[in-house]
Amino acid sequence: MTDELFRSDAYLRDCEASILRIEEGGIVLDRTVFYPQGGGQAGDSGWLVLADGREIAIADTRKAKDAEGKAIQEIVHVPAPGQDALLDALKPGDGVKVRIDWERRHRLMRFHTATHLLCHLVPQPVNGCSITPEYARLDFHMTEPLDKEALTAGLARLVAAGHPLTVGAITDAELDANPALVKSMSVQPPRGTGTVRTIRIGEAEQIDFQPCGGTHVANTSEIGAVIVTKIEKKSANSRRVVLGWAP
Repeated sequence: MTDELFRSDAYLRDCEASILRIEEGGIVLDRTVFYPQGGGQAGDSGWLVLADGREIAIADTRKAKDAEGKAIQEIVHVPAPGQDALLDALKPGDGVKVRIDWERRHRLMRFHTATHLLCHLVPQPVNGCSITPEYARLDFHMTEPLDKEALTAGLARLVAAGHPLTVGAITDAELDANPALVKSMSVQPPRGTGTVRTIRIGEAEQIDFQPCGGTHVANTSEIGAVIVTKIEKKSANSRRVVLGWAP
């Protein structure tokens, strides 16, 4: 198993780790601050710093899979091309310093938190999601039209209000008793440990509360200026809302 340090603290930028395995797809560590692609959020990039100071550039991060293609609790750090000599020198047990590309990760955290605000403004089921450093989008299962300017103003209001964000957990039984907490129609929260990680935005006023495994900022004020750049009718029952950074 890989100890997923980002689950409890999304602001960790680096950590010490040991190599568990080197495989064709990448490098598996015993612990990491790298978030693997999942839940619509892009995987982290960054560097593995070797004991002699040399750096292996990591282009992407993915969840490891078993022989049947099912995700397991290991994380694969995918090296950028052209580093074969460095990779050939690695072996299990080697220690490395793991360092994420913080500027890129922080943009992902800000956008991911903004999508939760969008779920508050558009209280409809979500049937698609993509969060990148350059843009984020949510596809809502609905037929009614949406107003781009009204949504942008709503986001600005929620960002300016400075609502705190809290990471928590509920039991599988509590989630089963409250299925409406799951906003996504296409991605179900991971189970198996008996509890499900949750994100709550708001204190006196609850803005959003739902299961989520992604990385987020601690307060909505940290999101900054985001705008709705596009609203598309993807099908008769789907409206896509695209977020971008304000110019």
